[in-house]
Amino acid sequence: MVPARTALMWATLAVAIGVPIALAATSPYLQWRDAIYIAASFAGIVALGLLLVQPLLIAGYLPGLSAFRARRVHLLVGGALVVAITVHVAGLWVTSPPDMLDALLFRAPTLFSPFGVVAMWAIFATATLALFRRRLGLRTWRITHMPLAAIIVGGSVTHGMLIEGTMETMSKAALCALVVLATVKVMIDLWPRKKRAVRPTESP
Repeated sequence: MVPARTALMWATLAVAIGVPIALAATSPYLQWRDAIYIAASFAGIVALGLLLVQPLLIAGYLPGLSAFRARRVHLLVGGALVVAITVHVAGLWVTSPPDMLDALLFRAPTLFSPFGVVAMWAIFATATLALFRRRLGLRTWRITHMPLAAIIVGGSVTHGMLIEGTMETMSKAALCALVVLATVKVMIDLWPRKKRAVRPTESP
């Protein structure tokens, strides 16, 4: 039997991610869009939800998972995040190549575009570094990964909040707030700290 605390934690996570997706599915903006655009939009929403899962996994905050399994799932979710972002960008490219080209070249008139592009490249950079994690070592990996994670979260949340589109406003704001809070909490908990050397007390 699953403990009540474990069930509550997973249910809360499911609601935090599932409700924004469900409400986005009822958006009137989708009525005049084709399937590729809709798929691209929901890939972006899923990617935002995965950003909430990632810090919770690596810090061991999700009950019912051992540290080893949580790290493995963290890697898998990271791969899913790369796929989701790729689908998001590719779908928008198919629907409107000129707009996506302007966004990638940082010349789009929309304010949300550069934040999304920066977050995208930070995600791809993190995925590339993850391939060489063993060579980098744990300390170097954390020092490089954490700033990239901050860029990913900051850019993605800003990108999402500035867009007035498929996602419902309140549920989007709540999800973005949870992503930021979870990331900041984990970074504070896991940031490498120098241990102070304890000097023995001198006897008189």
